[in-house]
Order: sequence, then C-alpha cells, then structure tokens
Amino acid sequence: MQPTDLLPHRDPFLFVSEIREVDPGKSATGVWHLRGDEAFFAGHFPGRPTLPGVLMLESLAQLGGIAVLADARFAGKLPLFGGIEKARFRRQVLPGDSLELEVTVGRLSSRAGTGRGRAQVGGQTACEADLLFVLVDRD
Repeated sequence: MQPTDLLPHRDPFLFVSEIREVDPGKSATGVWHLRGDEAFFAGHFPGRPTLPGVLMLESLAQLGGIAVLADARFAGKLPLFGGIEKARFRRQVLPGDSLELEVTVGRLSSRAGTGRGRAQVGGQTACEADLLFVLVDRD
C-alpha cells in the first residue's frame, strides 16, 4: 500500500514516503525519507539545514490520516487538523535522515478523533505530540 492510495496529499506536501504497518482505525507506522533537496531546507536554515518542527507534526498527522482512512467506516472522508497538544521537539532532523513515524489513534467517532504520535531518527525521539482532528466529507 502506498500513502497516496489513502491520502489526498501529493508532492510537495506529502510527508510519508512509505507505510510499514496499518491497523485500520487504530494505529500505523511509516517513514518519511528526507532526500535533502526539499525546498524548505534551503531557507531553514542556510548553512545548517534542519527539518521544521511543524512539518514533523504534519507528517505524524498524515500517518494518522492513513490509519483512519484505512478503516472502511471513514472511506470518502478527509481528516483535518483540529489541534495539537503536548508537542515536544527532542532532536534535530537533518537532510538525508529517515524519520520513523508511529501514530496510535485514541478516541474516534464519526466526526472527530484523537491520536498520539512520535517521530524518531535512529531510535531517538525527534518529536511527539497529541493530535486532534475532525472528519469532513471530501467533496
């Protein structure tokens, strides 16, 4: 399964390169391989490229969207950010790194839900956060 099989996101705003495992409506693991030539590295920061924290959060949200959209009950829906709580950034993520992603879905109803995400590089936590989302019709 490819991320684009479930997510409407496309380059340059697709931040999940591969899906490793999905338990529909419950959890997912995946990876974002950072090539190093992504445009944001040029400006964040010149001479010391670092992945912006908000993009780490977005990659976790996209993986959470994959977990939710893999559940047949939510086919045709679009998960949108409703909020972020307890976000913590623990290490820099650099060009060439592979960001290992994991999301566990918490409360989930027909209109909204919660999740907990963690992003790691080489087994070290780079980012973790509680995610809130709402589900809307895609049309």
